[in-house]
Amino acid sequence: MSSSNDPKDQNNLILAVVLSIVVLMGWQYFFARPQIQHEQARQEFNNAQNNGTANVERPPNGATSPVAPPSAAVPGTTPPLPEKALTREEILKQSPRVEIATPSLEGSIDLKSGRIDDLVLSKYRETVDPNSPKVTLLSPAGSIDPYFAEFGWVPQAGSAIKVPDRDAAWTIESGTKLTPETPVSLVWDNGQGVVFHRTISVDKDYMFKVVDEVENKTGAEITLMPYARVHRSGHPPSQVFSVLHEGLVGVSGEHGLQEFRFADAVKSGVPTTFENVIGGWLGITDKYWATSLVPDQAAPYRATYTALPARDPGGKDAFQTDYLRGALSVPPGMRKGTEGHLFAGAKKASLIDGYENALHILRFDRMIDWGWFYFITRPLFHLMELINGVVHNFGITILILTVFVKAAFYPLATKQYESMARMKMMQPEMARIKELHKDDPQRQQKEIFELYRKEKINPLAGCWPILLQIPVFFALYKVLFVTIDMRHAPFFGWIHDLSAPDPTSLFNLFGLLPFATPEFLHIGVWPLIMGITMWVQMQLNPPQPDPIQQQIFQWMPVMFTFLLASFPAGLVIYWAWSNTLSIAQQMLINKRAGAEIHLFGNLKRTFAPLLRLFGASSGSGK
Repeated sequence: MSSSNDPKDQNNLILAVVLSIVVLMGWQYFFARPQIQHEQARQEFNNAQNNGTANVERPPNGATSPVAPPSAAVPGTTPPLPEKALTREEILKQSPRVEIATPSLEGSIDLKSGRIDDLVLSKYRETVDPNSPKVTLLSPAGSIDPYFAEFGWVPQAGSAIKVPDRDAAWTIESGTKLTPETPVSLVWDNGQGVVFHRTISVDKDYMFKVVDEVENKTGAEITLMPYARVHRSGHPPSQVFSVLHEGLVGVSGEHGLQEFRFADAVKSGVPTTFENVIGGWLGITDKYWATSLVPDQAAPYRATYTALPARDPGGKDAFQTDYLRGALSVPPGMRKGTEGHLFAGAKKASLIDGYENALHILRFDRMIDWGWFYFITRPLFHLMELINGVVHNFGITILILTVFVKAAFYPLATKQYESMARMKMMQPEMARIKELHKDDPQRQQKEIFELYRKEKINPLAGCWPILLQIPVFFALYKVLFVTIDMRHAPFFGWIHDLSAPDPTSLFNLFGLLPFATPEFLHIGVWPLIMGITMWVQMQLNPPQPDPIQQQIFQWMPVMFTFLLASFPAGLVIYWAWSNTLSIAQQMLINKRAGAEIHLFGNLKRTFAPLLRLFGASSGSGK
């Protein structure tokens, strides 16, 4: 940045620095620090889900029947908890089940209700520890927080046709285990001449296909409406992130993307319904996982997003997304049905895109919260995927990506650095003008601007290289924060998760001392490296004639070190490497322009007292 004695320049510089620090402090307080707390709370929740207190599922509408017309699945009262809580595993043993076994999923289907309510993600663990529990996605009624998918039928108003409910005893028609190669067919007879058939298949990843059929053995035509719902009672502890959506989500045809955060949805308490929707999907999403219904993309349906707070102390908030298809008439002796899909798993971008293309799902890619800067974040992620496909290390990928970014901005950055170099060379002339017109500030300003114009100098040149990094910085933060590809992605050495902060700390000598440091003192190795590179970059500028500016330049790297310490390690590595490339680029341009390289002189002045001290000590020892 330019060194000027003009009070206006000083004020602008101070204001720019203060605003930068305020933005980073706000980012740390509202996003980075809550992220750590959020992940800790999520881990505690998952441990409790496997071993904690059971909760009895509340029937929708307070009714005795578990089949709720979608959009009416409102929680009623919560029955008292049993004296002895059951674990999730004990609850799963209470009903007959069909095993689910794929390369990505393990779990079971409840034959008592026909629900898909037991899913564990085989490829993902709660922490970087390979022995930590696998991630649990869906859990049955009776667990600490029931979370399941259900497909079914709703009879017309006034109809006496009995439809399968949560107590319906489905039997296996074919298949003994649900795998990508072996679908499972279930059947349930209502005892009134109507037989319900359900065929469930699954691919090797996270997409289920559910075909529900009705066989009419009566002597009259029957009419039913197919529905599907994702229901969740309770939700994991969550912070409100402006850069991340967790809660109800979907794309409801022409109505577009719908997002309702857990807390906001409960506070509202009013179901949101869209009629005659064609295309899209709807479900419930966490940071990395989602459960989503995908109706027939060509048939109209009613989409509903519902959330209500618990009605009783100790109860659970309830969330539901569901769709209701139009009436299906089945003549006597006929068998008709509908088809739907269920996505339940990790929000891996390549998989989501593949499902969108293969099943023609409207805007299915929006399941991943790419944010407002979709046009930057998404291409950046795909570029990183491309690079990582070659190097197979996201840390190295970030380093290579930084070089690409620098190369893309090289012409503009070079122009700005050259302008800075010319400004440094003009310092004597600027000082002469200020001395010559020290009693006439307006004339002084006019002459300086004329000098800028004549020499083609941009007085804001020094700020551009930093400003150019900001969009990429935030886009990279978004990629590191929301994409599961970055979760638990290791670098070299002590960095085992690029999406988490550097785990080391200067204040316990990087783990040598046996105590944990407070969060605000958690300064790891990479934040220190970043701070050092930023300080060296500052030394490329001449000493500032104004003491306030000089103090700001000296303390900025320290402040940024503390502010960025709780950011994802991948982001800090990016910033440190970017600073290093900027230092090399600026030194090269200054040398070409014939401008003085102040780095070595500044380093000599900074460390002169220390060198004198060592010199004196050495002399006294002789």
